Amino acid sequence: MRWENLSPDSEHARADAALFGAEAVTTRTFDTPEFRGITFHEIRARSIVNRVPGASRMPFEWTVNPYRGCSHACVYCFARKTHSYLDLDTGLGFDSQIVVKVNAPELLHHRLASRSWHGEHIAMGTNVDCYQRAEGRYRLMPGIIEALRDHANPFSILTKGTLILRDLPLLRQAAEVTDVGVSVSVGFTDEELWRTVEPGTPAPERRLDVVRAFTDAGIGCGVLMAPVIPFLGDRPEQLRATVRAIAASGATSVTPLVLHLRPGAREWFMSWLAEHHPHLVARYERLYAEGAYAPRWYQRRITRQVHDLAREYGIGPARAGAPRRIPAPAPKEPELPTQLTLL
Repeated sequence: MRWENLSPDSEHARADAALFGAEAVTTRTFDTPEFRGITFHEIRARSIVNRVPGASRMPFEWTVNPYRGCSHACVYCFARKTHSYLDLDTGLGFDSQIVVKVNAPELLHHRLASRSWHGEHIAMGTNVDCYQRAEGRYRLMPGIIEALRDHANPFSILTKGTLILRDLPLLRQAAEVTDVGVSVSVGFTDEELWRTVEPGTPAPERRLDVVRAFTDAGIGCGVLMAPVIPFLGDRPEQLRATVRAIAASGATSVTPLVLHLRPGAREWFMSWLAEHHPHLVARYERLYAEGAYAPRWYQRRITRQVHDLAREYGIGPARAGAPRRIPAPAPKEPELPTQLTLL
């Protein structure tokens, strides 16, 4: 593996700016049912806060990713390409060879305390899921959230993992001092589709239980309805069932996102499609003939349908790039009347 060639901001080999050296890698396996077949590469990273490339469509500039690779094993995951930078396989290797940045919390504490850091928003769960199965063992997120809380740094988390509920008390504490956005990814509620394209994730209903739990705790939680998968999860009745379930969970917003197929993910997904739905291969080749994204007319159609359903069920889309603020606890009533002033 090319540990020495992985740089924080580039896909290109730059040994002088490597994230970690080969001497800092410890490889482990655990003979327990939840980790069987998975290899963990524990590394001491040299940096943890990453700048998003300027050409990216992402509505944020900085990310933290404590893991590389993901046991969720979503066949469409756009992050698969990142495994090739380490000479790791982007198919089964991405699902089973997990890089763990064991010093992520301490690195983040140090970065947020530096004079060069100005409190910009940090997004998590945007590459691979920070609440994937490995987090149950390595417990990196509590320390990460504590660092963000202690420095009152705004952040957001996107996840398919139910393990985020473990950190609900910490998230409430962080929300008292800064903007915190929480979103759960649920692209569809079709159980057969879930089992085949997201085999390592909690069921969509369990993810919506997370939304309910946050809602019951007084914390707003949005849903990223992603991905909407063409010809498999985009029928009107499927979209309606998904939006209805999202609304019933108490989500503050629903934002649809159509499947995109970047290099690395595209090859793996098309291989899966040829095995499970060979009659759709030619349709996909036509739909994605121009690149990684479905045509604008298709994206607009899905967005319009979901937004119409959201209005029908009483929820709306999220503003792009806007963190969903978790309200701080209401102030206690003063014991004595106070005089309000303009200054």
